[in-house]
Amino acid sequence: MSVEDTVLHIADVHKSFGGLHALSDIDLSVQKGTTHAIIGPNGAGKSTLLNVCIGRLIPDRGAVVFDGKELTGKSPHEINQAGVARVFQTPEIFTDLTVMDNVIVPILSKKDGSYKFNPMQNLAHRKDARDQAMELIEDVGLHPDDHAGSLSRGDKRRLELAMCLSQHPKLLLLDEPTAGMSRHDTNSTIELLKKIKERGMTKVVIEHDMHVVFSLADKISVLAEGKIIAEGTPEEVKANPVVQEAYLGG
Repeated sequence: MSVEDTVLHIADVHKSFGGLHALSDIDLSVQKGTTHAIIGPNGAGKSTLLNVCIGRLIPDRGAVVFDGKELTGKSPHEINQAGVARVFQTPEIFTDLTVMDNVIVPILSKKDGSYKFNPMQNLAHRKDARDQAMELIEDVGLHPDDHAGSLSRGDKRRLELAMCLSQHPKLLLLDEPTAGMSRHDTNSTIELLKKIKERGMTKVVIEHDMHVVFSLADKISVLAEGKIIAEGTPEEVKANPVVQEAYLGG
């Protein structure tokens, strides 16, 4: 892959909290149209790394470059508007709204180019937004009229995924997208994410479920104690004795 194929480049990123080095010497490149998984034990720094990428945390050193432009120092909403969306470990949805209205809100936000709008104004008359939302809701297997606050944890995660996809991001960051799901729902989500890949969307996935990782990933980076200890294809990572000892249980 050439430099032109690199969508996301995390260059020499460091992040400490007091005396704890959460991230050290992180250098990672994600290629256009691929699914890049980041795995590692609890406390390895995976979620910290994603928070650096979306502007929730500012690195002590290093830079995050997306689509040729540096994101370091930009606010989360600026990064989102640039084409980066994230599915959080704890679903971030509007619990007082229906499934349909949850998906329409980010669609209208993206159209307006800012978050300074009244998301409930004339929702019933935004037919184009409703049609787009309905397609996404069907893709993730939800019902438009259901109340978001009453959904199961797994369905809330599927709703948040639909909300992210409604913005047509160039890069989708997923922090344990199948956590809290049954095996059936997990497999359905894997198939949905494979379908997204066919559309050319680049994804970075943090996931503890190795079935999900090895079903989706083109490349895997392994974090341990804030450092990348291995990187390669799923086959290379499976065979790596360092990874087996540190994470896959030998």
